[in-house]
Amino acid sequence: MKKRDEKWRRKQEKWERKFHKWHRGYKARHGSFWDEPGAHGRPSPNRLYRNLDKAMVKGVCAGIADYFGVEALVVRAGALVSLFIFTLPTIIVYLVLTKVVPPRPADLYETPGEEAFWTRVRVEPTGTVATLRHRFREMEKRLRDVETFVTSREFRLNREINDL
Repeated sequence: MKKRDEKWRRKQEKWERKFHKWHRGYKARHGSFWDEPGAHGRPSPNRLYRNLDKAMVKGVCAGIADYFGVEALVVRAGALVSLFIFTLPTIIVYLVLTKVVPPRPADLYETPGEEAFWTRVRVEPTGTVATLRHRFREMEKRLRDVETFVTSREFRLNREINDL
């Protein structure tokens, strides 16, 4: 009996060591589940935040409006209608969102253009992907043209003339 208990204890310790080793590696790569996504660098622009700059009550409606790229007035009107129709669930959801959704960091976007880009990505992802694909194709064409010029005889001749 004692031998079996000892064997079981060693096996359990082995599994715990493996789990803790894996968990430490996972935590180092991804952080804890409860960590802020941007805790290891820049905040995520694709996350829902409460917008305290445009806030009326804790900034939940303003944050939702920013996330989906609509006017805050529209979201607030929807919340008000929902408050009259589903009073208790609306209050509970609003309070939960107030506690769960973090406030918007000040350094979330570097430029207004970046903010507009991320809003378009959330609202219309296929159009954004098509635009990016088009830009990359144009860039690739220009790069091909530069490569063709650099490998041409004309470039070598110009270079030799300039070196004289």
